Amino acid sequence: ISKPNHNVNINCENIPYLNNFNGKDQKVYLEIYGCQMNINDAEIICSILKKHNYDIVDDIKKANIILLITCTIRENAEQKIWNKLQNLKYWKKSHVSKIGILGCMAEHLKHKIIAKERIVDIIAGPDSYKDLPRLLYISNDYQSAINVTLSVDETYADVTPIRLNPNSKTAYVSIMRGCNNMCTYCVVPFTRGHEKSRPITNILDEIQQLSDQGIKEIILLGQNVNSYRDISQSNFYMNNNVKTNHSKDFTTIYKNRLGGLRFSDLLDKVSLINSEMRIRFTSPHPKDFPDEVLYLIRERNNICHQIHLPAQSGSNNVLKRMRRGYTKEAYLNLVYHIRSIIPGVRLSSDFIAGFCDETDEDFNETLNLLKEVKYTMAYLYAYSMRDKTSAYRCYIDNINKKIKRARLEKMIKLYRSEAEILYKTQIGQKQLILVDKKSKRSTQSLVGRNDGNIKVIFPDITIPNTNRSLSCKQIKYGDYIVVKITDANSQTLKGVPLYHSSINEFSLNK
Repeated sequence: ISKPNHNVNINCENIPYLNNFNGKDQKVYLEIYGCQMNINDAEIICSILKKHNYDIVDDIKKANIILLITCTIRENAEQKIWNKLQNLKYWKKSHVSKIGILGCMAEHLKHKIIAKERIVDIIAGPDSYKDLPRLLYISNDYQSAINVTLSVDETYADVTPIRLNPNSKTAYVSIMRGCNNMCTYCVVPFTRGHEKSRPITNILDEIQQLSDQGIKEIILLGQNVNSYRDISQSNFYMNNNVKTNHSKDFTTIYKNRLGGLRFSDLLDKVSLINSEMRIRFTSPHPKDFPDEVLYLIRERNNICHQIHLPAQSGSNNVLKRMRRGYTKEAYLNLVYHIRSIIPGVRLSSDFIAGFCDETDEDFNETLNLLKEVKYTMAYLYAYSMRDKTSAYRCYIDNINKKIKRARLEKMIKLYRSEAEILYKTQIGQKQLILVDKKSKRSTQSLVGRNDGNIKVIFPDITIPNTNRSLSCKQIKYGDYIVVKITDANSQTLKGVPLYHSSINEFSLNK
């Protein structure tokens, strides 16, 4: 009988179906890198593996299988994984039997991973997690088991995620996967495929279960969350003639879709499940903010008045090269329009410094946009060219790294100075805070977030049950409390807790 060849890489799509994928006595440690979608993916993976009797552990020393859920959006994210794999070489010799690379980096760099890191046993892309038990089984006999196939319809709608932090009162709910926008700098359409929306009834069932479990905040997730479109058979009425409405003067490279249930339909129904459960969503595209979404946010007290509005650049030249589908003027008009409909709305954004051919004048336009809009939060990055993207094929990454770094530092400095001014205007305000956790810096303090998703720190004390009550109780995680803001810097607010409250009560007493 010939022995198996341990130097062969097996594509598991071509392996016949195997019946026994029992993970009994196998202990799996998950390490998550990147965005919130990866947190939700980890919860899906836990559910799939537990169904096959794998034990999920939170201590790497107890594991004999290590799975890294990876990100490839920027070079720095990839480098963290390469560094981790170097460290794991020593672990594999004495502690673990298998190492897996999952997620976006698995799909994007599968050949490089195989060639460079022979310690990797399993490679699974974002649409292949249901195949993990089989991959783990096959890797008993072969060096590497691989499945990075992108699906046209996989949304894991039939998998109930197992929450990684059962004590948290916030839960992530994936409503769609993939992206159709094809921005020239972005690798997401190539690592996660085209847009695929979960059936609305499936999403509502999951959120109802979370509400029944005492969850106080839901974050709806998607690479392009507000382009959600459910065209499946649904219990809800669907007008097949309804077109996709876009923000004024915004364009797309793909044909508008007809029919189905839109993001506004989903947001409406989610907000009605529990009026005392906050609703947020990320990450949207500015093109997908029709008036029906904006008016719904204004009308529902439990939909947070905070919108992420990724600009990426303030230069029309750069925006055109990025294929963002709008000009700076159209973006600013949308900002003014949003603020006219939702008074007091908090806006956050993403910006990239040093995209291909970005001039000093282009960069200054971005600084001007940052200054004009005054974001409460911004995610700022130096451009990192990614393989497979349109920019990789069509442009030259011709901005020196030192220049990129200098521009990024300028953006950060400007944003922080503007944010501090904005945060200090909130001193004296009474805000409704959802209590999240203990402060890392003080055991006597708690941390929560306001409606605008700004972190608020306050002392852990006993406070009245309501604003009219003489009886008091201790603050607990998941409580809504009213806090008077007393201090601020560019990143956090500080305050004094006044009394317990609720979303509806606080809205009535505004």
